[in-house]
Amino acid sequence: MSLVPAKTDFVIVPYGGAMDSRYPLGTPPPENAAGGRIAYKTGTSYGYRDAWAIGFDGGRTIGVWVGRPDGAPVLGLTGRSAAAPILFDAFTRTAERPQMIAHAPAGVLLASNARLPPPLRHFRAAGVAAEPERTLRIMYPPNGAQIEFATTDGKPDPVVLKVTGGVEPLILLVNGVPVATETSRRPLLFTPDGPGFVRVTVMDANGAAESILLRIQ
Repeated sequence: MSLVPAKTDFVIVPYGGAMDSRYPLGTPPPENAAGGRIAYKTGTSYGYRDAWAIGFDGGRTIGVWVGRPDGAPVLGLTGRSAAAPILFDAFTRTAERPQMIAHAPAGVLLASNARLPPPLRHFRAAGVAAEPERTLRIMYPPNGAQIEFATTDGKPDPVVLKVTGGVEPLILLVNGVPVATETSRRPLLFTPDGPGFVRVTVMDANGAAESILLRIQ
């Protein structure tokens, strides 16, 4: 005797997989991986600190996490590029053939992104551009700019970064090292160690990033 309704059981238990059997077939596999009947979902945490992927083939559930043990950000680390290939390799190494994923029972709501209320839509339809005012951009200095290494009372003067768009709080990284985290202050400032090339990256709360290369001289 089951104490859980069939539609709830389908969503929460392993053999349900929380997906109708039609959807894994349309989900593109990660790069260099063979497609198949694997329902999977990827995720990337705030600031590129964690990348994960979890999949279900009808009989087995496998989860993969990729990241640094100290929780430091890794620019460009995403669930699809880092964790998903390992997930598909893990399923490939299992000797058993994938099982059929059960169809959704009556009463389960299957809603695509386009059918959700606008505030809940996280993906745009093809051909729809992002809102210009929300796009993260480093407006100054321009990429490749040469900045004078100025000092005041023997101490280096800070370099000013003018940033527009993005979702606060922001993270500022210089040569991959965070120098300002979870800040809403604009403009952003960083103090160069001395002459040379530096790569400056700004990331927002949604993981969007913009980088420029500067020469301090």
